[in-house]
Amino acid sequence: MSEPKDFVAGIDSDQRRSPTRVVFVTRRTSAQVKVTEEDQVQTFPEVLFRAALAIELLTIALVVFSLFFNAPLEGIADPTHTPNPAKAPWYFLGLQELLHYFPPVVAGVLVPTLLILSLVVIPYFNVNIEANGLFLKDHAKRVRLFYLTAMGMLIFLLAFRVYVAVGPTVIVALAMIVAAYSTPDSPSRLRRYLALKPLAYWIMTWFLFELIVLTAVGTWFRGPGWSWVWPWRS
Repeated sequence: MSEPKDFVAGIDSDQRRSPTRVVFVTRRTSAQVKVTEEDQVQTFPEVLFRAALAIELLTIALVVFSLFFNAPLEGIADPTHTPNPAKAPWYFLGLQELLHYFPPVVAGVLVPTLLILSLVVIPYFNVNIEANGLFLKDHAKRVRLFYLTAMGMLIFLLAFRVYVAVGPTVIVALAMIVAAYSTPDSPSRLRRYLALKPLAYWIMTWFLFELIVLTAVGTWFRGPGWSWVWPWRS
């Protein structure tokens, strides 16, 4: 029987080079074992299990829902008659609403592409790499940059008369102002929650909020000629 090894604490990223150490992986140390042969693959079975469970529950819910409610399908399409307004499917109504205000290249290509690219690229910047609260570091500088960005966005929307997008922008901006003047030690649970949210969270929240509002407007508030109508009036 081999003699027991004495384990000591240290900082390293190669457990084969120092197998008797209890290694503390720091933020700037790669959390991997440097080997020439990889017999094992790192997996996340608990995450896969949760995803599979969510898919199954959603499928069951959709099947049960379809048993009690019919799909809101219209009649057979008539090539000689174009409906007015000709509305896109609900998942494209947000873009169709933007087409009412901006040129097709801007609303259909430029804006969605920039939003998606920003959500992909931002986590790789130092401002978001550790998923810390947006205003917890360089507080004064980031607050000034936020005010300039928010005011520029509001001026841009008002200049093009995109009034339906002003409301969600103002609400998200107010929430960010609360986060800017909150800390993880704030007495309010909501303020602590907002203070810890990174930049990607705020962009995604604003994007989803705008998408929901624009889709709702295109669904219930647009009539012939894409004019504004109230949903309770025929």
